[in-house]
Amino acid sequence: MLEQLQRLDPIILAVAGVLLLAGAAVVADIIVTRVLLRFVRRVARSDAIPWGDALVDHKVFGRLAHVVPALIIFSGIGILRGLPPQVVQLVQNVAMAYVVLMLTMALTATLRAANQIYESYPLARVRPLKGVVQLVQIIVYIVGGVLIVAIIFEQSPILFLGGFGAMTAVLLLVFKDTILGLVASVQLTALDMLRVGDWIEMPQCGADGDVIEVALHTIKVQNWDKTITTIPTYKLIAESFRNWRAMSESGGRRIKRAVNIDQSSIRFLDADEVGNLKRFALLEGYLNDKERELAEAQASLGKAGGVSVNRRRLTNVGTFRAYTLAYLKTHAKINTDMTLLIRQNPPGPEGLAIEIYCFTKSTDWIVYEDVQSDIFDHMIAILPEFGLRLFQRPAGSDVARLLERTQGSS
Repeated sequence: MLEQLQRLDPIILAVAGVLLLAGAAVVADIIVTRVLLRFVRRVARSDAIPWGDALVDHKVFGRLAHVVPALIIFSGIGILRGLPPQVVQLVQNVAMAYVVLMLTMALTATLRAANQIYESYPLARVRPLKGVVQLVQIIVYIVGGVLIVAIIFEQSPILFLGGFGAMTAVLLLVFKDTILGLVASVQLTALDMLRVGDWIEMPQCGADGDVIEVALHTIKVQNWDKTITTIPTYKLIAESFRNWRAMSESGGRRIKRAVNIDQSSIRFLDADEVGNLKRFALLEGYLNDKERELAEAQASLGKAGGVSVNRRRLTNVGTFRAYTLAYLKTHAKINTDMTLLIRQNPPGPEGLAIEIYCFTKSTDWIVYEDVQSDIFDHMIAILPEFGLRLFQRPAGSDVARLLERTQGSS
C-alpha cells in the first residue's frame, strides 16, 4: 500500500502542478485582458496618443495580451516535477509557437493600423501604400509560419527556408497574382497613373466611377450607379483605361455636342432680315462689320456686283454660328481661356450639324450638366429667330397630320 502511495505521489504532484500552472495562466489572462488591457485601451483612445484609436481598432494590444499566459506556461512547465521531459518539451514548444503566432498577428495588425493612419493624410491619395503593406504582411506571415513549424519540430528555420528556395517554381505559380500585383502597384504609384478618388473608365471590366481602394491584388471602383467593380491590379498595366483626373485638374470640362439643322431651312438673308437681327446686342457689331466687308467685296466686282449670284451675302446659318459664338464668349460659366469654337460638320442624312466645342468653368458633374442643358435650351429656342428649323425624324403625329391634310384637300 505504501509503495502504491509513493508511486502515486509524483503523479499527484505533477497533476497538482499542472492545475496550479493552468490556474495561474487563467488568472494572468483575466488580469491582463480585463484590467490592464482596458486601461491601455482607455489611454490609447485619449488625446495623449493621436494614433491610439487605430491600434485599438485593429486589436494590436489584444493580441499582445495573449502572449502573457503563454509565457507563464512556457516558464512554469519546466519548474514542475514529475513530468516526463518529452511532455515538458512539447508544451514549451507549443507555448512558444503560440507566442510567435500572437506576435505575428500583432505585427500584421500594426501594419494595417499604420496604413489606416497613413491614409488619413492627403499624400495617401497620391501615393497609396496599401499594396506594399499587404506584401509586407504576406512576408511576415510566411516568416511567422516558418518559425512556428521550426519551433514545433525543433529544427533550424534556415532548413525550412532552404526548402522554400527549392520550391521557387511552385511559389512563383502560387504567388503569381501577388507578384503581378506588386509590380503593377509599383508602376501605378511611381508613374502616378492612378490615385484614390480618380474617376476612371475601363469598359472591358465594366468600370466607370471613382477609385475607392488601391490594394496589392485589386483596384476597387465605385460606379455611378453605386455598384462596386473589382479589377485585378495588373490589368490596369496590361490594358488601357481612361483617367479623368487631368480634366478635373485643368479647371474646365468639355462640352462637345451638336445642334442638327434642317438643311431645307438654310438660305440667304435679305436686308430687312439683317436689319431685324441687329436688335440682338450680341450680333450688332458682327453684322456691321460684315456689311462693310460685303460692301467692299461688292464694290470690287464692278458691274458684276449688280447680279445677286455674284455677290457675297449673309446666310442665316452663318449668322446663327456667329451669335452662338458671341453668346458663349459672354456666358459667365464658360471658360474662355480654353478652346472655344463653333464648327460646322459635314451635311448628312441627319441634317447639318452645328457643333459647340467649349469648356465649362466647373468640372462638377451636376454643374456641368446644368450649364450644358441651359446652353442647348437657348440654342434650340432661338433657332426660329434666324429662320432655321431643328432637324427631326418624322414621328407618327407628323404622318397623321400629313394624311389629314391630304384627305382634306381631296
